[in-house]
Parts: sequence; C-alpha cells; structure tokens
Amino acid sequence: MDTDTALQNARQLLEGFASEIQQPELNRLDFVIPVESLLKVVEVLKSNHWGYLSFITGLDCPAAEGAEAAGGKLEVLYHFAESAAVVTLRIRLPYDRAEVPSLCTLIPSVSIYERELMEMFGIQVIGTPDPRRLLLPDDWPDGVYPLRKSYQGFGSTSAEPQVEI
Repeated sequence: MDTDTALQNARQLLEGFASEIQQPELNRLDFVIPVESLLKVVEVLKSNHWGYLSFITGLDCPAAEGAEAAGGKLEVLYHFAESAAVVTLRIRLPYDRAEVPSLCTLIPSVSIYERELMEMFGIQVIGTPDPRRLLLPDDWPDGVYPLRKSYQGFGSTSAEPQVEI
C-alpha cells in the first residue's frame, strides 16, 4: 500500500473519533481524540491491520504565564507507522487530570513507554502492569517530573532531589 492510500485509509477509519485532524507535514496525519476514545481507536487500527505503534511522546504545553497555570496542558502522542505513513493520536490532558488508560492489553510491548510517561511527565497510566521506575533513581522525590517545563533542575525546585557526592 502506498503512503497516500495508507493515510486515506487511516482518515476513513479514525475521522469519526477525532475533534481535529491536522496534516503537519507530508506523509503524516494527526488526530486529536478524547482520552475516553483512546482504547477504541487503537483497537480500530489493530483490527484493520493499520501499521504498528512506533513510539509514544509526552509534551508539556504550558500556558503563557507559568508551566501549570490555567490553559496549560500535557499531551500524549501515540505514533503509528505504516511504511512511510505516520498517524499520530494526540491526547490533550489538563495538569490536574493527567491520566491515560494503559494500552498493554492491546500492545504488550508498550509498557516501557508508559513507564517513561509516568516518571518523566507525571502522566498516570491507569492499568499499566509495571509501574516501576524506569530511568530515575529510586530516591527521586515524588511529584518532581524532569521533562515538565516547570522543572528547573537541581537546586531550583521546591522538591529538590537529594544527591550524594
């Protein structure tokens, strides 16, 4: 299947779930979907044999006045690839309800990406089978997420990690 056909098929499969569809660049479609539809959308892609999950990206999109001010949000991007075609499922989350369901029942290998989301962005993945830390040390303070824009590094946050030298 050529790239244009793959993207047309994805559009037909997913447009009913999306509040927005964007084409940020050639060979790519982004579908903004509500978190409640995530599992169903992934099931649709899988049951129609549309590509594979290549990776998950977390984004912190702060409001203009401070990282966690009103208007800011977190996003989770699920990138599916079918040859050169890329479909991204964009889930927008408020800081105070940063939760997504686990995809492990549909794609067992996704666990490592879910663990990264939890510890680096503070996005809770509901139902993930392995919530252990992946990258940060065990004594890293709770509530400190190094990939959020509000994180300023050691010595600059209110919950400063203890580092022994």
